[in-house]
Amino acid sequence: MIRTVCAVLLATVCLTMPGASQQPTQRQMDSLAAQVRQLRARLDSVLAVLGRRPALAPPPAAPVGDDLAALRAAASQAAGGGLSDTTRAADTLTQAMGRERNQAQLNPEIGATGDVRAYATGRGVQRDNFDPREFEVGFQSALDPYSHTKIFISLEGGHVSVEEGYAYWTGLPGHIRLDVGKYRQQFGELNRWHLHAVPETEYPLAITTFLGEDGLSGTGLSLYRAFGGLGTHELTAQVTRSASDSELFGNSGRPTYLLHLLNFWQLNHSTYMQIGGTALYGTDPDSALRTKVGGLEFRLTWRPPLRAMYHEWTLRGELLALQKQVAGTGPTRLGGYVSSTYKLNQRFILGARYDYVESPDFGVITRQLIPSLTMWQSEWVFLRAQYQWQQVANAPANHQIAFQAVWAIGPHKHETY
Repeated sequence: MIRTVCAVLLATVCLTMPGASQQPTQRQMDSLAAQVRQLRARLDSVLAVLGRRPALAPPPAAPVGDDLAALRAAASQAAGGGLSDTTRAADTLTQAMGRERNQAQLNPEIGATGDVRAYATGRGVQRDNFDPREFEVGFQSALDPYSHTKIFISLEGGHVSVEEGYAYWTGLPGHIRLDVGKYRQQFGELNRWHLHAVPETEYPLAITTFLGEDGLSGTGLSLYRAFGGLGTHELTAQVTRSASDSELFGNSGRPTYLLHLLNFWQLNHSTYMQIGGTALYGTDPDSALRTKVGGLEFRLTWRPPLRAMYHEWTLRGELLALQKQVAGTGPTRLGGYVSSTYKLNQRFILGARYDYVESPDFGVITRQLIPSLTMWQSEWVFLRAQYQWQQVANAPANHQIAFQAVWAIGPHKHETY
């Protein structure tokens, strides 16, 4: 193209010159020189325009259905340049490999937690002083853009069981969350937590006495909805087949019904309070048993935003009432706890809990006081030492010292639930 332009310009110059047999005058020479300068300027302009023009051959069209390749082709064309054959071949190879599913992306997030404890009692023969309380393996993953799953496998006492395994949907109409599967139920505050995450080494006495040794859990459906208005409020409704202690519902296998309402208020920039209530109901027609459990909960937390890593104070408590009626009659038993934790600095947390509970059958009162000290060695490991004073009815008090070591690996460190 450039050679053609130069030939045309040279021919033009030749045609404008006088014949060879004539001698050009000085004026003619000056005129020719001026024309040559004009033609040279035009040539420079043409060359500059040709240098700025995009390639005549557009990049190859993206394969049908390959959105990434289409975007790359559009970006390349907008940039004003084409790709060489070698680059196109490399991109085609990359695109072909990119369509294959990456195995690492298919794997769920996996975490594991170890919980080992040691005990020493104040009197009697020392036995079973070391307890590999639980080893838990958790799997979490997004199933698709609409749903997720959590599965927790518990290895405890030589037995393998599914502590929780459920799928949940969060984008349903009305901003409702739906859970399907087996889960720890939303009774109060601490029952929902996994055991290694509670502030002490064990659940409060009221929970283990009324709801079962490992708390309340079941398999079924759960609906959750959060809404505002004079604070923030959460409503949870669950229908399950209870998997907890058979004494609570008579091991009937019938549905149980739970309703939980939690109210949250931000008092100031560093303090918030929550108050909630729970109602649980289940029956066993074979023994004419009707079980009702009600609960009230509160929590007050002070956490200064600029010092939250070093200082935090929480006061929480629950009051439970259990009524088991056979043929329409039965007593009401009470139980509850009050506990407090204070973060001394970045690593140490000082805690104390007081428990009170009446046994479901005869109303025997048990009281206990548990001070504790927890050291967070790191994000993955914490160590705890606690003392337990316990008195059953008017019998002499029992004393116990416990040490606990909890560690975790994986992306979810010491997840509450």
